[in-house]
Amino acid sequence: MGNAVLLHFLCGVLAVFSASLVNADDPYRYYTWTVTYGTVKLLDVPQQVILINGQFPGPRLDVVTNDNIILNLFNKLDQPFLLTWNGIKQRKNSWQDGVLGTNCPIPPNSNYTYKFQTKDQIGSFTYFPSTLFHKAAGGYGAINIYERPRIPIPFPVPDGDFTLLIGDWYKSSHKTLQAYLDSGRTLSFPDGVLINGQTYSTFSGDQGKTYMFRISNVGMSTSLNFRIQGHSMKLVEVEGSHTVQNMKNLTTTAILHYSNSRTPASGPLPAAPSYGFHGSMMQARTYRWNLTASAARPNPQGSYHYGKITPTKTIVLANSAPLINGKAVDSIESSPSGGAAFLSTSVMSANLHDFLEIVFQNDEITMQSWHLDGYDFWVIGYGNDQWTPAKRSLYNLDDALTRHTVQVYPKSWTAIYVSLDNQGMWNMRSAIWERQYLGQQFYLRVWTQVHSLANEYEIPPNALRCGKAIGIRS
Repeated sequence: MGNAVLLHFLCGVLAVFSASLVNADDPYRYYTWTVTYGTVKLLDVPQQVILINGQFPGPRLDVVTNDNIILNLFNKLDQPFLLTWNGIKQRKNSWQDGVLGTNCPIPPNSNYTYKFQTKDQIGSFTYFPSTLFHKAAGGYGAINIYERPRIPIPFPVPDGDFTLLIGDWYKSSHKTLQAYLDSGRTLSFPDGVLINGQTYSTFSGDQGKTYMFRISNVGMSTSLNFRIQGHSMKLVEVEGSHTVQNMKNLTTTAILHYSNSRTPASGPLPAAPSYGFHGSMMQARTYRWNLTASAARPNPQGSYHYGKITPTKTIVLANSAPLINGKAVDSIESSPSGGAAFLSTSVMSANLHDFLEIVFQNDEITMQSWHLDGYDFWVIGYGNDQWTPAKRSLYNLDDALTRHTVQVYPKSWTAIYVSLDNQGMWNMRSAIWERQYLGQQFYLRVWTQVHSLANEYEIPPNALRCGKAIGIRS
């Protein structure tokens, strides 16, 4: 998940300016990345991490709406490797999504060239490894998509624009954590939190200026709060959607150092937020789509009136964590049946241009989180206890945010609307990586019998083949 906030400091600010790196005149951007292992001292312990071009986190992609990305990735690990572009819609192009349902992993000492477009998108996104448990070793980075020059943004141009990748971290290697899950056990609580790959970060900047922060949770499981003590933040974007701007006090720990200060930071750390899940849900309900703001195209964000469309069908998904053959395996069905879990091919069929109502039901006592590749969706409702059709009276059918990842509170439900206008095979998964690895994911097959390049591109000629696809040519 990626959020952008503007901060106006009367006496100081964090600053790293990057917007000037973007050149909107070139519609094609070429990259060559090499993935290797490296050793970095984290949480006071030297650890093996996954580097991209020698960097941890990986290189930041600063691009512009509708840029074409040509990225040649060389895998120098001892395991197959694959990157997914979290939040990038991959219009008509699930072949580049970077998950096992549509891509084969890149074998060791091999390469693959991704070719995709940041079509009609703007905002803060991330990439990370999608196979095995590589995400626990790094390999992640930021994708910042800037507006084209003629597309106005609904706030003054900030004095600076920089990115924070914040996430929980384990001291154990990704192979150890994977073996732990394969043995039927669950992961322990993480050992710490990293900010841009560091346990201790210092930022400095000028007084009295306003800066944009692009904040993404790149961790495995933990929900995180972000706050700067004694300052206010204005939420302006969530996962590519411009919001109705309101002031929020959000918590994590770094040092804010004023550029004209000559003394070290002092004083106690700020206390953690006092509100719990209920307060968080109430806050989430206050987020609103800015219906007067342009999106990646000149038309306003609210020009598509989602609340006036009758859903084609309703899907209710209830997460659970049963044991199958002594191993924890999460199960997903099109509607809760109450029956025993079983192993199967997790594909759900839908028609191109269906308009779905999807309800995520969480009967567990922990926070859950869901992501859908290839789309954004309207988050129309949150509620406690069991969802029933009567709960539709709580829906926001006017100005709900569009997102690609959404939280589901303990013993609660979350409802979304999604317009299936992007043909392909799309991964819907838990954003809690232990859950995703153990099977809490499936593929939404959005299909029509009409074969047309206007609906979906052909499989690329450089596509890797694995499993039953070995030897099959398109």
